[in-house]
Parts: sequence; C-alpha cells; structure tokens
Amino acid sequence: MRELQAMLGVSRGVVSGLITAGFVSPLRGPRNEYRFTFQDVVLLRTALQLRAARIPPRKIVMALSRLRKALPDELPLTGIRVSAVGSDVAVRTGPSQWDAVTGQLLLDFEVAEIKGDVVFLDTTPAQENLANQAQEWYDLGEQLRTSDVNGAERAYRKAIVLSPKPFYAAYVDLGALLCELEARCEDALHVFDEALTHFPQDAVLHFNRAIAFEELGRFGDAEQSYKRCLELDPSYADAHHNLAILLEKRGDPQGLVRHLNAYRRLTT
Repeated sequence: MRELQAMLGVSRGVVSGLITAGFVSPLRGPRNEYRFTFQDVVLLRTALQLRAARIPPRKIVMALSRLRKALPDELPLTGIRVSAVGSDVAVRTGPSQWDAVTGQLLLDFEVAEIKGDVVFLDTTPAQENLANQAQEWYDLGEQLRTSDVNGAERAYRKAIVLSPKPFYAAYVDLGALLCELEARCEDALHVFDEALTHFPQDAVLHFNRAIAFEELGRFGDAEQSYKRCLELDPSYADAHHNLAILLEKRGDPQGLVRHLNAYRRLTT
C-alpha cells in the first residue's frame, strides 16, 4: 500500500476508497497486506485521471472492467494510453485505439466520430507525441526503480528508443540502475558508452563510467575516466574524492594527496 501511494501520489484514504468502489480487487499477502499487480496500478492511475476529467463514475467502472481484461500481466512494451474524450474513454495500446466501454475500434485519424460528435483523439505532431511517450516511459521507470528493477530497466530503455532526440536523463538513470547490480556493471558501461556518443563532453557520464570500470576491476580505465571528468569539470568534488582513493590503491601517494586536497577545498 505504501509503495502504491508513493507511485500514485495520493493518500491511503484515496486508494482505499478506489478499492472499496470496486476499481480493483488486490490480493492479500501472508500478513494480510494488499498485493497490487501491474494491472491494478494501471487501473487505479486511470481511475484517478478519469475522475479528475469528470467522467461519470458508472462509466469509469464499465471502462475499467473492460480494460482489466485487455491488460497484460506485466509491463507492456507497446505502452498503454488512456484518455478522456468528452464524456467517453479512449484507450490506445500500440497502434490500436478503441472505446474502453464498447470495445469498438477507433480509426487512427486525427479526428474520429463517436456517437455523432466529432472529437479530437490525437492532434499532436508525431515528433511531439513521441517525446511525450518517451517522457511517460521515463517517469514510469522512476516510479518502478525501487520496487521493480526489471520493469524500470525496460521503461528506461523504451524511453530511449522512443525519444526523437537522445534522452540524457534516461541514459544516466538506466546506467546508474544497472551499476547498482554487481552482475550488470558491464551492461551499465555499454549504456554510458552509448550516451557518450551523444554527449561526449558531459562530466557526469564520464564519472559514472569510471564507477562502472571500478566495479569491474578495470582500475586503469577508471582512472582515465575520472581524469577526463575532471578535465571537463575541475570542480567535480566526488570525482576528486574517488580518484584520490583509487590512486592510493594504485600506489600513487602524491596523486592521493593532490586530489584529496582538491576535494577538501571544494567541500569546506
């Protein structure tokens, strides 16, 4: 329940009210605690958004009941977008768009007719639409990183693939996420290397790359990456600190003193 509240940004009372109203039926764990599935999270988030859009409660329940049957058990790679269109609910899954209550497939034009009224379903330019989708996947990765590492990784990677231009934050956070897992440091290194092809002068990427090298025991490469980071940003205190410790391990007492002093000057 606490993790779900944090993901949705609402109080326990709001979540409990949505459960009581029948929007979701979570399972119970061994200590009688609520256990929410990916489907539950999508449905609850959708219920909040539709309620804020003033969709009638009865129509929300009907829409979510049909949506529940269509949702996969795990995070979908195609993405799911649910939006209020007038008093109706439209669902997009990958290239398909359909009415959440009737199940009727909606034609993928900029405008379509629903119940005789012309409503705008998607007038966003393609590039802007991709950027919005990439941002949504990135936000999902941020929400999942403490509770579902695999889901967070997939969300970050989807954000990188969808983004019309290199997605700096997604690269940084994906690499950091992988580097927290000892067995994935090599994968993290590949992420940072790819990011550096787009942002070669970024000190943070060189710093994170150095950490990945250290975790892999490639101390010479780590030293060079820390030095490159400091060439780009001499005031990067953490890089001075880490390089000082690394140089001590490598038998360079002068380097240790030089970078430790620099670290102290920058942090006092």
